Amino acid sequence: MKRSKLYPPIKFKYSPVFFHFTCGLVFQFSLRFKESYLQNRVLMASKKSLIEEVHRWGCLKQTGVSLRYMMEFGSNPIDKNLLISAQFLHKELAIRIARRAIELDNLPYGLSQKPAVLKVRDWYLDSFHDLRAFPDIKSMNDERVFTEMIKAIKVRHNNVVPTMALGVQQLKKGMDPKIVNEDLVEIHQFLDRFYMSRIGIRMLIGQHVELHNPNPPPFVVGYIHTEMSPVEVAKNASEDARAMCCREYGNAPGVQIYGDPKFTFPYVPAHLHLMVFELVKNSLRAVQERFMDSDKVAPPIRIIVADGIEDVTIKVSDEGGGIPRSGLPKIFTYLYSTARNPLDEHSDLGIGENVTMAGYGYGLPISRLYARYFGGDLQMISMEGYGTDAHLHLFRLGDSQEPLP
Repeated sequence: MKRSKLYPPIKFKYSPVFFHFTCGLVFQFSLRFKESYLQNRVLMASKKSLIEEVHRWGCLKQTGVSLRYMMEFGSNPIDKNLLISAQFLHKELAIRIARRAIELDNLPYGLSQKPAVLKVRDWYLDSFHDLRAFPDIKSMNDERVFTEMIKAIKVRHNNVVPTMALGVQQLKKGMDPKIVNEDLVEIHQFLDRFYMSRIGIRMLIGQHVELHNPNPPPFVVGYIHTEMSPVEVAKNASEDARAMCCREYGNAPGVQIYGDPKFTFPYVPAHLHLMVFELVKNSLRAVQERFMDSDKVAPPIRIIVADGIEDVTIKVSDEGGGIPRSGLPKIFTYLYSTARNPLDEHSDLGIGENVTMAGYGYGLPISRLYARYFGGDLQMISMEGYGTDAHLHLFRLGDSQEPLP
């Protein structure tokens, strides 16, 4: 066989310089490989150690607090109380975050392996690591540094709800359509526990951080307003919901509020605003879509605030056509949505507490958890062909311990 004239045989000539150069490259590559290997081993060992510590802390007992206790303890935010609060949170937050991190790794149907859920799990592991790496809090300087750290943790977790919603949608895409909601009870129960725990974690962090405000408004103790007017909060939430409805549809039904505006009781205004906003928004959408092509004037949404001995109850009534009886069991689940534009991997998840839950099925279940956090509840009564009544019960005595999932 003749050799190609285009590719003559290559002849190597031994050269000490070339030999030493080649050996040097091999040595450098070997050294870098060993360094990379050792770094990976260290990282793996470190992660294994962290996971083991997460499991140890996840077995410890949680400590619940009540609205009344938060209010009484926070009413005198002297250095001693702030130090006690920080020492309590240093341990309590680590326990609660560890429990959720463990659950995030053990979800059924492969939910734990979805990219969005893995991202949330990493946030929880990072926060647990930050808490455990922080030394014992012994001085006010320690307390101030700790407060800045938990503020950063709160910001890190801002997008947990929409990111988990994305993870659930990633699960639904690959799920057998024959599987119904009743078969996914484990996932529903997990999400209830997970979000209830998140509400508690953010409440504890937010309450502690707000106690550092040198000039708090009158009757405000951290996140808690000791003389909150539910009528006033309902008015503000309704205006926000109507503004959103106007942006989407160009118009919005009216909202009528009945109740004594002078009536007040201790509660967290941000929680109540979120719940009423969600209920009114749902009612506005139902009424607007039912009457937008009709010659009839859209009837108003009616809100009634009732001052009971045990509960403050807020009823939101609409004439939006109601919900079919077969659909009622689905409205408090996390895998049911009437969204026209569900989240996807490229969605802008937004930041902050006021991310709107409409559209991917989280508004009502999250609102019910907020109500239950301080001993209340949320119930829906519907008349198909007419409308829906939402009954929001707020436990006014304030001595109910927060639920600890």
